[in-house]
Amino acid sequence: MNALPHGALALSSLEEQWLQPGVKGLPITEPLRQGAIGVQGWNVLHGDTSYPVAVLKTAALKHNLAWMRDFCARHGALLAPHGKTTMCPQLFGAQLAHGAWGITLANSVQARLAHRFGVRRVLLANQLVAKSDVRAVLQLLHDDPDFECLVLADSLAGVARLAEETHAHPLARPLQVLVELGLSGKRAGCRTPEEALTVARALAGAPGLALAGFEGYEGLLVSSDRGTDLAAVAGFVDQLGALVLEADDEGLFEGAQIVVSAGGSAYFDLVARGFARLHGLSRPLVPILRSGCYLTSDHGMVQDALSELDARESVPAGEGLRPALEIWSVVQSRPEPDLAILTMGKRDASHDAGLPVPLLFHRPGPGTPHALPVDAVILKMNDQHAYLRLPPGPIREQLAVGDLVGCGISHPCTTFDRWPLLLAVDDDYAVHGAFNTFF
Repeated sequence: MNALPHGALALSSLEEQWLQPGVKGLPITEPLRQGAIGVQGWNVLHGDTSYPVAVLKTAALKHNLAWMRDFCARHGALLAPHGKTTMCPQLFGAQLAHGAWGITLANSVQARLAHRFGVRRVLLANQLVAKSDVRAVLQLLHDDPDFECLVLADSLAGVARLAEETHAHPLARPLQVLVELGLSGKRAGCRTPEEALTVARALAGAPGLALAGFEGYEGLLVSSDRGTDLAAVAGFVDQLGALVLEADDEGLFEGAQIVVSAGGSAYFDLVARGFARLHGLSRPLVPILRSGCYLTSDHGMVQDALSELDARESVPAGEGLRPALEIWSVVQSRPEPDLAILTMGKRDASHDAGLPVPLLFHRPGPGTPHALPVDAVILKMNDQHAYLRLPPGPIREQLAVGDLVGCGISHPCTTFDRWPLLLAVDDDYAVHGAFNTFF
């Protein structure tokens, strides 16, 4: 049993299910009830699991959950973490138990999965376009009137498609829609505030639909000039705020609240500060951040961004968000003095935003793992192999075939989807549970 709170989600079926031999990372040769994983006495460092294996360090998860809860309280923001990062019901439950307003997801299938496990409020941060997907969400809302789901629109065509389906499949209350503000040359979203207001006016006048607010994603504002990036993020957040104010002045909102949402994993502090400046509205503002990668962080792209956030927030060293996700594999070959080949590859770890970061090595058995030299690097990966380049020094003699190597990753989103099951470990790498993903 994992040690995180479940947030009132219906997770018992996961603990009761029988895992069959062949589950990635597990050493089982006969069926095992998932809830019994924690009493097997396995330890990753002892060589007890199969390799490669993905682990989540629960002490870091607990720290990050509490850190983000306190951050949101301090800044007067709410959190709907992007669940597509992990697609893990156990982690959804822990986030909800730590005060999350809801869960952000990307499509109707993910919304159905979350609802199945008991999530009561979802923000779909993507346009619903296909009729089948719109109908799937409308069916959820029809069958469970207390379930809440906010969807997006960024065009008159999108509004028309939603209106057509709500007319054909009416609900007891209007479908709540956020207008998406986008960025030139980037992904979806209205390209100008004027376009966004045009869509907002169409929503306000469409039967079966209601303008719930505005949203956007500032995380695409990344260049080689960080000063320019930060100014662009601040400007984008100000644009969202200005849209809220103008739409409110025009009387376009009908609900009891106004929603404004943004906040990826790099700049959510700037978003929270920007939203905090919004005052004088006709009804309460619901400012929602959507960071997803905060929960596990990483040893690459996300950690770099969070280091800058720590500096902006004056977070003391060591008290910021901590990496929780690691991939452990085995040295399967030492074909050259400066090269070790590991039993993991693109099937196991993200490589879209940087290759894995080698952290630790250990000879299977009791004891504490040793840090790898900082200039030991993963040069490349094949599907099932990683090329670990070893710098000059003792490590070339120390690292042997059969040794374990622990790596951090860059970009959790594209590591979680490679693992149907990840093991929960304590700081000594004793296994005490498991987390399931649904991609």
